[in-house]
Amino acid sequence: MTAEVRHTVVDLRGDLRTGAQRAVVMTMGALHDGHAELVRQARRMVGETGTVIVTVFVNPTQFSAGEDFDAYPRTLDDDVVVASEAGADVVFAPNAVEVYGLTGGFEPTSVTIDPGPLGDVLEGASRPGHFRGVLTVVSKLMGMTYPDVALFGEKDYQQLTLIRRMVADLSMPVEVVGVPTVREADGLARSSRNRYLSPEERRVAAVIPQALAAAAQQSDPQEAVETGLRILSREPGIDVDYLVVTDLDLGPAPRIGDARVLVAARVGTTRLIDNQPMRVGS
Repeated sequence: MTAEVRHTVVDLRGDLRTGAQRAVVMTMGALHDGHAELVRQARRMVGETGTVIVTVFVNPTQFSAGEDFDAYPRTLDDDVVVASEAGADVVFAPNAVEVYGLTGGFEPTSVTIDPGPLGDVLEGASRPGHFRGVLTVVSKLMGMTYPDVALFGEKDYQQLTLIRRMVADLSMPVEVVGVPTVREADGLARSSRNRYLSPEERRVAAVIPQALAAAAQQSDPQEAVETGLRILSREPGIDVDYLVVTDLDLGPAPRIGDARVLVAARVGTTRLIDNQPMRVGS
């Protein structure tokens, strides 16, 4: 069955059945199997009687100056096919005016979501204002779709962590579920940005998950960082932004316990991020 496509909140309201469990998967489109897995998980969570909504919105407020907003792929017809085959009932594809009003973005007087100090590190340090845009649009889309559960990929681990914190701190009645990263055969995390890589850059990019996996096998945070950086340094086509080990909330690495190793690097003009769980001290 093909998912219904809605472009306005007014039209969407008719799809929000009273009493049915509702799950939302928020995307910027250019859907791939990583997104499809989120939709499949959403369908399993709400069952056949529930409603699964996929939002497709290229959010202008999370792009920093010089980033690829205009070039970001917009493939709504293909996205509807992917979402439908994975089990979505509705694809909600609003435009910027529907989401933000007549200006299609932030105004000086706009009410926005401040991500706090965590929004200024890692991805936030490289992309000022990015998480303000992310959290604001996520909160707006939650207000439009009224989900019981919202699913996000673990590939964007900092985003997932901040969304969980926002939902908890603002007492939003939504369960946030993280879904493990879906990978290509060579280990590269599936991403809409992978299509920007040339064949040679694609080969080079495959070193990133190799370095990440080797780092995650270590039991000491410093050894993990050194191991990952050593592997990445062997490939001159990779420009590393950061490789760090943190606790599960992106604070300092624990002395013992579960942790996360995160990496961001540029291959050519394409910036890639990835992460893996690891165990520290055992």
